[in-house]
Amino acid sequence: MRTNTETGVELATALQSTLGILRTVTRDELAKPTPCAAWDVHALINHFIGTARWWAPMVTGDDAAGAAEDFAAGDFVAAYEESIRIALEAFEAPGTLERTVQLPFGTFSGAEVAGFAATDQFVHGWDLAHALGQDTDLVPDLAESLLSLAKTGAVDSLRGPADDPEVLFGPALDAPADACAADRLAAYFGRRV
Repeated sequence: MRTNTETGVELATALQSTLGILRTVTRDELAKPTPCAAWDVHALINHFIGTARWWAPMVTGDDAAGAAEDFAAGDFVAAYEESIRIALEAFEAPGTLERTVQLPFGTFSGAEVAGFAATDQFVHGWDLAHALGQDTDLVPDLAESLLSLAKTGAVDSLRGPADDPEVLFGPALDAPADACAADRLAAYFGRRV
């Protein structure tokens, strides 16, 4: 069982891993395809920046942010840094990890939601690295830990076709026998590695 400290470190590490990849993106790469069939790099960046902010009101109970914003249209690194600040402040608030949180797909502890957020941000960082042709062997210890967590929390009822942007997870795929932990995690969430 994960401690609250481990959960918080995993979330912060996942966010920083994805930020490191995001810092390498150039404007001419925004139209590149990604492993998420419905998104190019621009849409992927916009999604994970917005999602990092979305987790905060889910755990604090505050009202969700207003209208959708195109975070990738401007300084997307600064926008993601702000999203990281918002997410970490929400999850680091006293009592958050022990709180019961209602998400659209079930009821969970704040610590479980932090694990979901870490996995979401980390896998989308993998998507970005893969789209840009970068090394996808990202933070091996974290990838192993998130894969273990995912196998207890990602249920088949939340899976659907890989090209359907409305489903949470694509069908689990097999990774090559010699795949790194991050590649195996991505394959578990339906990415071809």
